[in-house]
Amino acid sequence: MKEGTAIGDPWEGHNTSTGCLDWSPNAREIASGSQDGTIRRWNPDTGRQIAPPIETGHYWVYIIKYSPQDDNFASGGGDNMIRVWSKNGELLIKIEGHEHWVNSLCWSKDGTHIFSGSGDAIIRKWRSIDGKEVAALQSHTDTVTSLCLSPDKCYPVSASTDFSVRIWNIKTNQLVGDPLLHDDQVFALAISPDGKYIASAGSDTQIYMWSLEAALKQAGNKSDVKLKASLDTFAFPPSHFLTRDALEMYVNFVRASSSAHVHP
Repeated sequence: MKEGTAIGDPWEGHNTSTGCLDWSPNAREIASGSQDGTIRRWNPDTGRQIAPPIETGHYWVYIIKYSPQDDNFASGGGDNMIRVWSKNGELLIKIEGHEHWVNSLCWSKDGTHIFSGSGDAIIRKWRSIDGKEVAALQSHTDTVTSLCLSPDKCYPVSASTDFSVRIWNIKTNQLVGDPLLHDDQVFALAISPDGKYIASAGSDTQIYMWSLEAALKQAGNKSDVKLKASLDTFAFPPSHFLTRDALEMYVNFVRASSSAHVHP
């Protein structure tokens, strides 16, 4: 099979635009969310739906995230709400609090908390068991577009259309260090599996690589990794998905530096 070729036929079911996807932690299913307001779950081997579609009530499903324990999943959407679902498709919790759409979510590693980002520029931290708000993390001045948590469980990281990436302390819920700055809106965010690097990208046609350790200590200068188009999503690949040559290039690309930004 040639690289870049599709495996099997397209999966069909949604009635309009599909805006988000997430793999279950055990890799046995994929969930998709759509402008049609439904979540559909798929067998990745067969491409068939494994359960009836979930009518979420979101109007538009912007984000889906499985819990690390793989016992349920959360969704956010155009109705400004978060919903937590069982693996049977049962609505467990409906969470209200944001004043704009919810388009980014991440779970704490133990599954006890959910972080949400919204068009209201606020990151909110919720107890996953009952939906009670624990904290509101405020520093961004525009839409929070992406959230992820460092592998050591200590630092939620957020991206925003205010041209910045920001790092937070999960215990104090306070901003850590200075914002990491882009020249335009930031939509895509990922942390390397070893927790050493943050990658961010957006409308300024560049990928920025940051040393997390250095970023916690000082303000970061922008890197100079240019792309041909804007990005709105990406992720670090596990090493076993890379060829030896590609892995070597990747390691060279993200080698450590004394400042927050990492040069290729």
